[in-house]
Amino acid sequence: MTQNTTSAVTRMLQTHPQIGQPSFDLDRLMECIQACFECVQVCTSCADACLGETEHAGHLTHCIRLNADCADICDTTGRVLMRQTQPDMAVIRAQLQSCLVACKACGDECQQHAENMGMKHCEVCMESCRRCEQACQKMLDGLSA
Repeated sequence: MTQNTTSAVTRMLQTHPQIGQPSFDLDRLMECIQACFECVQVCTSCADACLGETEHAGHLTHCIRLNADCADICDTTGRVLMRQTQPDMAVIRAQLQSCLVACKACGDECQQHAENMGMKHCEVCMESCRRCEQACQKMLDGLSA
């Protein structure tokens, strides 16, 4: 997300009449939304970069699949978290857990390619997946409190 997009999202949440109603910590919420949307972009780009690895394309099918799944799940998670009016906390928890699982799987796969094949795009993707995974865990921890 660009700085202007980030600040617009922050301002939108700050001005939302329902913010705070389900007792979301605004900083945690923003961190998680930003991490989710960043991960969407990075995973999408990583899948495309994997397709461009013509020498290794056959070995990257699973990575590409995980990139696509992770991007879709992160996108949905970010959008679900943006909606503040009457959220169902069971749905929020399930979506955050799904995002955690997708980010871990994609991050683990990309880590292997970064370490074993020297793929820098997979290293960037792994880092983004780890940030998103951590942000989702923080949100879940905040919901449990």
